[in-house]
Amino acid sequence: MFRTTALCRSLAPLADRILVRRAAKEVQTAGGLYLPTDKVKNPNEAEVIAVGPGMRDVTGNQHAPTLKVGDKVLLPEYGGTSVKIDDEEYFLFREDDILGKFE
Repeated sequence: MFRTTALCRSLAPLADRILVRRAAKEVQTAGGLYLPTDKVKNPNEAEVIAVGPGMRDVTGNQHAPTLKVGDKVLLPEYGGTSVKIDDEEYFLFREDDILGKFE
């Protein structure tokens, strides 16, 4: 937990950017077979690690993001900017690019 808090202090997303950590790859099928990790697709589920302050419209009003730290979200298959910090990979997405939020 401390590591996540320290990360949020060192990398704060700007505007409507959202910093996420993808879920771990599934290496075992429902039938019990193990798959090689290089053949497994990246999961589309992630946890929100940090949230930017929001985007400003043309009149200067700031719109707060709808996501908050700790939310589980559905990501597009491709996209996002990869960020490596301490041998761990995180992704930056715009809030518009995130497909949905798990309840």
